Amino acid sequence: MSLVPLQDQEVERLKRGASLLSLSTNLFLTGIKVAAAVVTGSVSLASESIHSATDVIASLITFFSVRAAAVPPDEDHPYGHGKIENLAGFAESILLLLVVGYILVEAGKRLVVATGVQQVVIGFWTMGVSAIATLFVGLYLRKVAKQTDSMALESNGRHILTDFLTSAGVFVALGLTKFAGWQTADAWFAIGLALWIAVNAVSMGFQAIQQLIDRRVSDEEMAQIVRILRESPGLISYHRLRTRHSGNVHYIDLHAVVPNDWTVVQGHALADSIEKRMATDLHPARVVVHIDPFDVNKLGS
Repeated sequence: MSLVPLQDQEVERLKRGASLLSLSTNLFLTGIKVAAAVVTGSVSLASESIHSATDVIASLITFFSVRAAAVPPDEDHPYGHGKIENLAGFAESILLLLVVGYILVEAGKRLVVATGVQQVVIGFWTMGVSAIATLFVGLYLRKVAKQTDSMALESNGRHILTDFLTSAGVFVALGLTKFAGWQTADAWFAIGLALWIAVNAVSMGFQAIQQLIDRRVSDEEMAQIVRILRESPGLISYHRLRTRHSGNVHYIDLHAVVPNDWTVVQGHALADSIEKRMATDLHPARVVVHIDPFDVNKLGS
């Protein structure tokens, strides 16, 4: 079921509010994780602290990219600035991969030179609070990303939901250390954490690249476009249909074939009708329809 289209001002308000919430949450959680990592000496908690520090950077990227992408088109950027959001998503994936390398190195050191975890209870409860906070914030960001079709918020929401899973995992690892006496659980979980982050980073990076190289819109959106065309009275056929994304904006252009005895006014009215309906049903969208007269000599060519 499709969501009710939002007005542009409402979209920007939601995006800005969500990015600010993400930034504030990450600043708070990074602070308490760093403090707990210093006290406990836990490699998994230290790794999660570094991960959270990159989240702060990622949230800053999101916070500013959402604003930059909202700048209206200008003479030098007639298609707007939406791809800034796609670049932000790609930058976040690179940050995550850098974190993976650090975590693997540190966890490997701990397995070679066994070091115990101190003050486990402090780390245990710190990660419990972190898991709860990141779950709620991550779900909210994904909700807003879906409403606003924001690549930057989608990447950031995934990033924070990854934090929920990793925070919960560190919580379990510290619990095993405390209550089961498994001293290497901390390092082994850090390695598992790194692999999980790597998978998510590659996924986010791939999605961002697809939009940066102008991949077409989704199958569901293509079906909407085709349905609108089929329901347009007087339209004989269409060709050269092209679609792409720039940030959260859909760009659609096509050639529409009409009877060759139509007047310019009739052709313009059909094009205008198609453009307005697509702009509404796939909001926000920029649509251009070129009218071609039917030519029997071109059939089958």
